[in-house]
Amino acid sequence: MNRYVTVVGDPNDINTWSNIPYFFMRAGQRAGFLDGGLPLKPGKLRLQRWGWNLWTLLRTGDYGGFQYSPYFLDWLFGQVETDPSTDEFISHFPLLPPKPAERGYRVSYYLDATLTQNFEDYGVAENVSPPVRERALKQERRNFHHADHLIGMSEWTARSFIEDYDMPPEKVHVVPGGANLREEDLPEVVEPKAPEDLQPLRLGFIGKNWERKGLPFLLDVADALERRDIATEVYAIGPDPDALPEHSCLRPQGFIDKASDLPQFVDAIRSTHLGCLFSSIEAFGISNVECLRLGVPVLGTDVGGIPDTVPDQCGLLFEPGTEADTVADRLVSFVKDPSRYRSLRDRVQEQPHRFTWDRVIEQFQEIWDDDRR
Repeated sequence: MNRYVTVVGDPNDINTWSNIPYFFMRAGQRAGFLDGGLPLKPGKLRLQRWGWNLWTLLRTGDYGGFQYSPYFLDWLFGQVETDPSTDEFISHFPLLPPKPAERGYRVSYYLDATLTQNFEDYGVAENVSPPVRERALKQERRNFHHADHLIGMSEWTARSFIEDYDMPPEKVHVVPGGANLREEDLPEVVEPKAPEDLQPLRLGFIGKNWERKGLPFLLDVADALERRDIATEVYAIGPDPDALPEHSCLRPQGFIDKASDLPQFVDAIRSTHLGCLFSSIEAFGISNVECLRLGVPVLGTDVGGIPDTVPDQCGLLFEPGTEADTVADRLVSFVKDPSRYRSLRDRVQEQPHRFTWDRVIEQFQEIWDDDRR
């Protein structure tokens, strides 16, 4: 049996879906667990997308959601040759392969969010016509019933499998993702570069979608720290510096391509004391895992899948709606007693393997091995 990764895109391309399929697939290949990934090219379906949107608009008065339609899925999957008798799939998209039960495909799903969560929590439903949305949700439910395993990157996703789709708990697993970093190019332990006395206190931020991911709130935290006479710098990696607000504590780093400029990315992260992800909604939070892999503790909002990116004693979680002053007060305690911060950092640096895709594959192998017992 051949085992392949599939997603709306090409897992062999590092730029597909925030790098996740690429690093998952490569780790699986190293371990002999995965044979490769299906090179699907949604960009080749632009003409079909245009025609489908026009046809749907004329027929129903609605449009949007081509990527959830059976037409798109069949056209996309038709780009590759597969054999249900010899091929098994681990899919990052709940509608691929198309109609697996009817076509005899063996499939498991590894998701950061279900369609229900994407439509409702992320607001994607606004851009998908109601009939397409309803059909997609019904097909997703059928796919989940047919699947061998339903694996969420977080407890948040796992709860959706069970509560929104009535899946049996024994079919559901939680395997947090790993850091999207080339392990062969990293030292086992990354030495910190941030000031040992936490002066200035450097807070790291990663993400192009800087508003949803909480950079404005982080700047409020910086203001609160400055009012407490704590010199603070916020390293922002990812956003266009020209798009960011003016702020005395902000240190824009711009976009850093981890594929071509990994040393620069590592250097920027290890120059911070804490990675920060104060998102309003977040299915997982790979940026937290990357900080932890590089030996930097993290702060985050207790929302969505973020708690699964902050293992015990590797960082701090705050309830949604927490005031910036409350976060600042917790950080002041580190500055007043840097040994407390160093203890936190040491716990992170003791377990680098925990934050790798190799660890993810080990957990997948355990799940598959249980099937054979």
